[in-house]
Amino acid sequence: MKYVLIALLGILLLTGCSVFGIRTTEEPAYRILVEDDEFQVREYADYIVAETVVLGDYKQGTSAGFRRLADYIFGNNRAKQDIKMTAPVLQEKESEKIAMTAPVLQEKSGDSWRMSFVMPVEYTLETLPQPLDTLIKIRTIKGKKVAVTLFSGLLSEHKIQENAKKLMAWVDAKGYQALSSPRSAGYDPPWTIPFLRRNEVHIDIAE
Repeated sequence: MKYVLIALLGILLLTGCSVFGIRTTEEPAYRILVEDDEFQVREYADYIVAETVVLGDYKQGTSAGFRRLADYIFGNNRAKQDIKMTAPVLQEKESEKIAMTAPVLQEKSGDSWRMSFVMPVEYTLETLPQPLDTLIKIRTIKGKKVAVTLFSGLLSEHKIQENAKKLMAWVDAKGYQALSSPRSAGYDPPWTIPFLRRNEVHIDIAE
C-alpha cells in the first residue's frame, strides 16, 4: 500500500495532471488529418515506448502493468534515473495466439494485456535508461495513421469495448482499412473527476 501511495504521489508531481483534468504532460507528436464529431484521424510521428505484458483480466493487467512500468520510470533502471511521465498510457488486449518465430509456435490460454508508457521525446533507444526488469521491453513505434474516438468517464473494459465498436463502425463507414486491434489511451490519473477525464480508443489504419 505504501508503494502504491508513493507511486501515485510521484505521478501527480511528474505529470502535472489534476483532479480538474488540467494537463501539462508531453504527448507524442501528431497532426489531425480528419475531424468528425468525436472521431479523428491522426498522423503520428515515431515515438518510443516502454511496454510490458501481464497475464490476467483487465483489472489485474491494468494494476500490475502500471506498477511495473511506474517502478521503471521511478528509477528501477540501469542508470538509476527518474524518467518524466508522459501521456497517454496505452493498453491493449493481446491476441490468443502469439506469432510464430521459427521453430517454435507459442500459444496461451486466458487473458493478457499489453500496457505501454510513452517515453519523453528527448530520449533515443541509445540514451533511454534500460530497465532492470526483463518483463519490460523498449521499442520504437513507427509513424502511422490512427483512427481515434474520444470519450470521458471511467476507463473501464466495458467503456473501451463500447467505444471500440463505435470506432470500428466509423472506420468501416469511411472506407479505411483497420491494421490493428483497438487499444485504449488514458491521459489522466485515477483522482481526476470522471467527466473531466480524457480517454481514447485508437485503431491503426490505412487509406
